[in-house]
Formats: sequence, structure tokens, C-alpha cells
Amino acid sequence: MSDKIDISKKESNPEKSLQEESDEEILDTDDEEELLLPRDTLLSAGIHIGTRMRTKDMDNFIYRVRPDGLFVLDVKKTDERIRIAAKFLSRFEPARIAVVAARLYARYPAKKFCEVTKATPIVGRFVPGLFSNPLYSNRLEPAVIIVSDPKADAQAVEEAGIMGIPVIALCSTDNEFTGVDFVIPTNNKGRRALAIIYWMFARQVLREREELAPDKDIDLSIDDFEAKISRVEM
Repeated sequence: MSDKIDISKKESNPEKSLQEESDEEILDTDDEEELLLPRDTLLSAGIHIGTRMRTKDMDNFIYRVRPDGLFVLDVKKTDERIRIAAKFLSRFEPARIAVVAARLYARYPAKKFCEVTKATPIVGRFVPGLFSNPLYSNRLEPAVIIVSDPKADAQAVEEAGIMGIPVIALCSTDNEFTGVDFVIPTNNKGRRALAIIYWMFARQVLREREELAPDKDIDLSIDDFEAKISRVEM
């Protein structure tokens, strides 16, 4: 497990076998901690639904496996890590935070996140040398990057490592942590899940910067963050 960012964390909760349990039981109703969004909203968006593959790196974030073979992520840890990552990002000049998204459904919510937080979007194809080539005229020097999937955004992760740039990554059950400094476990492939995650993340960053009151929402809705087929950029 790679967590090089100097921020505290808790990682415990073994995988459980799913037989009669329902998705609503993913969150302990006796837990007094309030989540950033209602659990029904999170579960209906499928942010807890992983893939049929699991890596050893993701073991501590997997809550159980469903009868259909899909691994289920621990939503509490997703919530916890968004809070931690947002606090970390609040230390940086907004424009020096870069958000990378090669996957089709991640591009639009990543751009909306940047619009709200004033971060720098890098969506679509990542140009080799964008971080590491000093001769490239459009070279960027971010202080920290967020990647929507370390597998799809592998070039950005590799160059960030070369340049010593911290990497925060949205990771599903099939991801490995090579080159990643801090993980946010989530469904990083679903349209609605990505919209929820990036909306919730953007709101929390603004709250940590004290640009938004703790009980207020950003002006854009979750729907505004979701990539619709008609507006997905090819």
C-alpha cells in the first residue's frame, strides 16, 4: 500500500462474503460519523461497485464480493479519503493542481472539477513529456496531480514519479499502486460514479479552502458533472 503523502489514515476491514446481505448494509447504520453525501445517493450511483478483478494492493479497501463475482468497495473509506485528500489539496495554489483523465467518462467530470476548483485539466490523450521534458514548449509543472485511473493514466503517473510530483489516484478493485502516493477507492469507470466522486471532491476542496461554508453546496449539481453521451468528447 503506497501512501507517501504525509496524512493520517485508517485501513482496516476484511473482505466479507456476500450471500443474503444487501448493498444497503455496506454502511453501518450505527456509525455516528456523517458522510459527505447520503449513503443512498452514493450506493445508487454505484461508487462502491468494483470489477471482477482484485489486486493485492486494493485488499484493504474491499469490503466483500458479491455472488456475481463483483468486488465491493468500502464506502466509508472512500468518504474518509476524499476528506483527507481535499485537506491536502487545500495547501496548494489551485492552478498547480492538475487533473488527468484519459478515460472517456472521466473527462467531463474532471473538467468540471477543474472549473469549480480552478485546477488545471489534462483530459484525453496525455502528451509524453508534458511533465518531464524540459524542452517541450507546453510543459507543465504541477505541484500535485489527480489521476482518474492509474492504469489509463499510466504515462502521467510515470512522469509525475520522475519529477517527484505527488499522485492522488481514483482506484477501483483492479488497480495497482505503483507510482501512486494516495488512493481514493471508488468505481472509476461508471459515468454516474465519476460524477458523484468529482462533485463531492470539488465541494470538499472548496470547504477546506474555506471558500464554501461546511453546510453549503457548490452551484453546479451532480447532474452537471455527469458525462452525457451527447456531450462526451471523443
